[in-house]
Amino acid sequence: MEVEVKLRLLDSVSHEKLCSFLSPFHTKTLIQENIFFDGSNSELSSNLAILRVRFSRANGHNPQTILSLKAKPVISDGISRMEEVEEPLDPTLARACIAEPWRLLSVDSSAIIRRVKEEFGLGGRGKGLVCLGGFRNVRAVYEWQGLKLEVDETNYDFGTCYEVECESDDPERDKRLIEKLLEENGIGFSYSETSKFTVFRSGKLPS
Repeated sequence: MEVEVKLRLLDSVSHEKLCSFLSPFHTKTLIQENIFFDGSNSELSSNLAILRVRFSRANGHNPQTILSLKAKPVISDGISRMEEVEEPLDPTLARACIAEPWRLLSVDSSAIIRRVKEEFGLGGRGKGLVCLGGFRNVRAVYEWQGLKLEVDETNYDFGTCYEVECESDDPERDKRLIEKLLEENGIGFSYSETSKFTVFRSGKLPS
């Protein structure tokens, strides 16, 4: 179970102010490309599951390509909880799967793909995958007050969102700490009410 504090920054000015305050605590910046897949009959999304390939790179770090399956998301009062499983994926294969999604179902060594086939019935006749497209994200990572803060600038085809996330074992405590940081520095924010994937599929920015 992945548990995160997720607070939406109101605009680019709020994002810039937060990054400026946190700059002494910066550890790395990741450039991420997120590509999503669903069953040809919406078998995953209709069951609140998300299949994602993420390409991620940062200066001084090896590029990574990660396959993930997320399920049963719940987000309330700025705290997100969902099941998540991740695996490394060959980047050349991952790129090929964008053009030919059926290739992803042929990765027999993947526990995620086995689960997709068994739990959601994909892989049979008329039960293939489709590529939904995706979005890019610039993630600045900071180590602050014992927390790993990830400050996101997410670029959709229809606009840009800003968010701060923090994986947590005590989300209520850590949310209060992050809220205090934002309030004391005059940084506008609200609780995130939907995931980035939901925003992507809606085709419009949160109001």
